[in-house]
Amino acid sequence: MVSKALSKPRKISLVNIEHLFQILSKANPSPKTELKFTSPYTLLVAVVLSAQATDVSVNKATKTLFQKAPTPEAMVKLGIPQIKKQIKTIGLYNTKAENVFKLSQILIDKHNSSIPRDRNLLQGLPGVGRKTANVVMNEVFGAPTIAVDTHIFRVGNRTGLAPGKTPNDVEKELLRRVPEKWKKGAHHWLILHGRYICKSRKPECSNCSVSHLCTFKDKIFS
Repeated sequence: MVSKALSKPRKISLVNIEHLFQILSKANPSPKTELKFTSPYTLLVAVVLSAQATDVSVNKATKTLFQKAPTPEAMVKLGIPQIKKQIKTIGLYNTKAENVFKLSQILIDKHNSSIPRDRNLLQGLPGVGRKTANVVMNEVFGAPTIAVDTHIFRVGNRTGLAPGKTPNDVEKELLRRVPEKWKKGAHHWLILHGRYICKSRKPECSNCSVSHLCTFKDKIFS
């Protein structure tokens, strides 16, 4: 059952979508992920670790992890028990440690320790789903992909920007409706908007720069 907060609103017009991204881009011209990384490899690991965890908690754990293991070879040498020790403050750390170890070994064995550009190859790595692949393709290779997490799923539905019953539905609508020139940064603008303004329990409509474009019926102004 779809919650009231995500009840399907009237879609934002294409003209207003253009205005929405103009406003978000003016406030943040060069949006970036809040995950801290030093290379394409460490970004991949950080995104894998971020599943069902906050970026803040991941950054705390990876600060030491990436000092010890900044490459696939160093991560494999570190080993699963030590990886677990470094990330034990993150949810699902046992499974994530195994995935990080295994994907590192595969990168060494099959990809010359490099991150593959191909989506299917990325999603073939342990712990890498479509969302993770989209983040890596966008951040590392500049692809106009949009990774739909809980924040973007909520924003897409609540605002009328890209309503959909599943993350894949919302992704398809975003790719269809967002103008090409905004696609590269759309993931970052929307996730930050959902994280800090269009919050799950109590959206801060009073502080929202695009509330006049949003079609959400139950706006909260305080």
